[in-house]
Amino acid sequence: MAWNEPGGNGDKDPWSGGRPDQGPPDLDEVVRKLQERFGGLFGRGGGGGRSSLPRPMGKGLWWIVGVVAAIWLASGIYIVEPAERGVVLRFGAYQDVTAPGPHWHIPFPIERVIKVNVDQVSTFSHKAEMLTKDENIVDVELTVQSRIQDPVNYLFQDWNPEKTLRDATETAVREAVGKNDLDFILTQGRGRVAAEIKERAQALVDTYKTGLVITSVNMQPAKPPEQVKTAFDDAIKAREDKERLENKAEAYANQIIPQARGEAARILADAKAYRDKTIAEAEGIASRFIKVLDEYKKAPEVTRRRLYLDTMERVLTRTGKVLVDIPGGNNLMYLPLDKLLKVSGDMGTPGPSASLGRDEPVSHGPQVPLREVDRGRRVRR
Repeated sequence: MAWNEPGGNGDKDPWSGGRPDQGPPDLDEVVRKLQERFGGLFGRGGGGGRSSLPRPMGKGLWWIVGVVAAIWLASGIYIVEPAERGVVLRFGAYQDVTAPGPHWHIPFPIERVIKVNVDQVSTFSHKAEMLTKDENIVDVELTVQSRIQDPVNYLFQDWNPEKTLRDATETAVREAVGKNDLDFILTQGRGRVAAEIKERAQALVDTYKTGLVITSVNMQPAKPPEQVKTAFDDAIKAREDKERLENKAEAYANQIIPQARGEAARILADAKAYRDKTIAEAEGIASRFIKVLDEYKKAPEVTRRRLYLDTMERVLTRTGKVLVDIPGGNNLMYLPLDKLLKVSGDMGTPGPSASLGRDEPVSHGPQVPLREVDRGRRVRR
């Protein structure tokens, strides 16, 4: 039955206190009683008055509110280290990236900051057996180093950037190894293969927006399978011997070629000098002949006789004959052959005639001068 239902139950009304003639209590009275009960906490005991808030209570409350607000605002101050970047989130959404130094953001729960170290280098190793282009199996081991380049992509674009980098590296390694022969990978192609792996893996992580950048890929020397390791070692030794012999031959060629070129240059210089000398001599002889011809035209007989005498003197000087003209033909003549031969040996001529002048005596008897020969006949003085 309802409390306010007529019929003798009016004494059960909770607002009348068991008295049906009273109404509900006054709200101001209820507030006043509560203030009286808790007023001692703020410097006032119980008492009358109908004021809404006591003055000492208002001052203390404002001090508390101010201190809490100051602490809350101060919690928004943060410092970003030189190797870090601060990513500011507002209600969980990306807002800004802050550089190193002191900063302030709206405190929690409105904004928060995630600090990301962009200079820290992460390293992981990858090792696997892979199939080459010529259908051989090779054991490849490499070390990959990376760091964070874009903090926003690193935090929000990929769920696990490190795992994505590992998968991209494995894909790049299989592609690079599968495009080359085993011999190339085992020998001089290691650096080129490592560069291809780095380029391909970086392209993949950029496609997935991981925010990572690969700083280096260090590829260890590839190894052939154990079953054929001995044969490959022999092949490598043979290749090294080949390179050594080629280098030796190249060094010999570098040594002999300049010598041959120098010898060729010397021969060409000698030939040029001989040519110039021959031309000069021929020009001199021609010039002298022209001058003699001019003199011959002026005095033919004198010039002819002079030429004859000069020629005979030049010819007889180099012979070993001595012409003696003795009147009567019966006088004893003594020739000092030892002196004649000695003089001829000193002059380097085959005969002694060069040592005798036209008026030089040739015996201890009457001095007999040498006579000149003109056209095969003896001429007496």
